[in-house]
Amino acid sequence: MAHTPVNHPLRPIYRIVGFITGAYLVVFGVLGLIQTSGEAFTGPGVRVIGQGSNMLWSIISIAVGGIVLLATAIGRNADVEADKYLGWGLLVLGTYAMAVLRTDANFFGFTMSTVIVTYIAGLLLITTSLYSKSAPQSQAGAPRQVREGRTA
Repeated sequence: MAHTPVNHPLRPIYRIVGFITGAYLVVFGVLGLIQTSGEAFTGPGVRVIGQGSNMLWSIISIAVGGIVLLATAIGRNADVEADKYLGWGLLVLGTYAMAVLRTDANFFGFTMSTVIVTYIAGLLLITTSLYSKSAPQSQAGAPRQVREGRTA
């Protein structure tokens, strides 16, 4: 039995948080793409909104943010799944970037501030996925056995 809430009263606010997170990623990616045009694809990169970025990370940010915005617009729990997997993906990517921060394996041109923002964006998306699930009122709430007073 899942323990994540369905039809949470603050669901609209969590969807807005997901939308803002996706919009931030798109804006950051577009600004990074503009700043890094003509630069190496995986080079050290430049600073964009106080974060390190290169063309590869800018493209990934636009893609992730675009998927989040599209899934939020579609709704019907597509946003829940997209936010969950993309949030965990951002956490994994941030961890990788932090591990290789000052090495040649830093393909994304990350700085520590980029790692922190990536973690925050990932955590916001995961939190959004936990509280944005919706279902018809007849299917929401406790399982049928618990509602009827039966256990097991």
